[in-house]
Amino acid sequence: MANRDIIAVGTSAGGVDALQFLAERLPPDLPASILVTIHLAKEFRSVLDEVLSRAGPLPASFAIDGERLRKGHIYIAPPDRHLLLEGERLLLGAGPRENNTRPAIDPMLRSVALCCGPRAVGVVLTGSLGDGASGLWAIEKCGGLSIVQDPSDAAFPDMPENALRIMKPDHVVRLKDLAPLLQSLAHQPAGEPVEAPQQIRFEVEIAKTGRSSMDEMDRFGRRSVLACPDCHGVMWEIDEGDLIRYRCHVGHTYTAELMDVAVDDNLRRALASAIRALEEKVALARKLQKQALDRGHNLVQDTWEERVSEYQHELDIVRDAMLRMELMAAKAAE
Repeated sequence: MANRDIIAVGTSAGGVDALQFLAERLPPDLPASILVTIHLAKEFRSVLDEVLSRAGPLPASFAIDGERLRKGHIYIAPPDRHLLLEGERLLLGAGPRENNTRPAIDPMLRSVALCCGPRAVGVVLTGSLGDGASGLWAIEKCGGLSIVQDPSDAAFPDMPENALRIMKPDHVVRLKDLAPLLQSLAHQPAGEPVEAPQQIRFEVEIAKTGRSSMDEMDRFGRRSVLACPDCHGVMWEIDEGDLIRYRCHVGHTYTAELMDVAVDDNLRRALASAIRALEEKVALARKLQKQALDRGHNLVQDTWEERVSEYQHELDIVRDAMLRMELMAAKAAE
């Protein structure tokens, strides 16, 4: 029987320091492969592989599509690709963004759950918002083990807290205790294989190929009244225990918390567009009012004066709405 030899670690804000701390403490003879997804911007070259390789005894590198998995090695999701595992080979998925990011943590954890079942150990560390919770749910459904960093120990506790809200992980640990725990688990035999839910298979395929289907989405979720913040298509609500996610038929996916943030962002953009349009209408109406006045067209001038007042009133309403929204957002962030 195989051991628990596939470790998948997801992190976001504060994650570079956490990963470096972990890499320093991992043993050189760790009988497991480590997959890492951290939210990376595609616009900038990352040297995380060099940082982690220098930090500890295990070599670290950005994953290459089709690369065969080796034990005692750290594989990092490259910018703009989901890191996936199929059999003993790494895949770089070009599927849509999840939680507004690619690479995302959930696709990696789901693929490891589907591929390796009870051999898998899923880990969620420091980070903002909710990426990783759905992936840990998949790890649990496929017979793997789940680990969450103690939120009180995390630089950014949102991701660990969101994971703890929807599930009871097998271990909640401080970062200093994580390396010894992973070493211990890597020497333990894995449990019996568990049949993976069809929903997880479907979602891994989306992350891999980007192909989805409205008929398939109807099987796993219920149609929502919300539109996708990315493509504005129909979204489905998907229940995973106490977690609610939203996915469109293109494949864009959000947790409920991130959906709220995305809707707020769209509303801000819509209000900003309305403000710009109304400012232009006010400016044009004033120009036409002045033009009519200069030509002695008093009735036309009166009409444009009324319109200036109407447009300015509409502009003030939208500006007040934008201000109230920003004040509410600032208060919620306190």
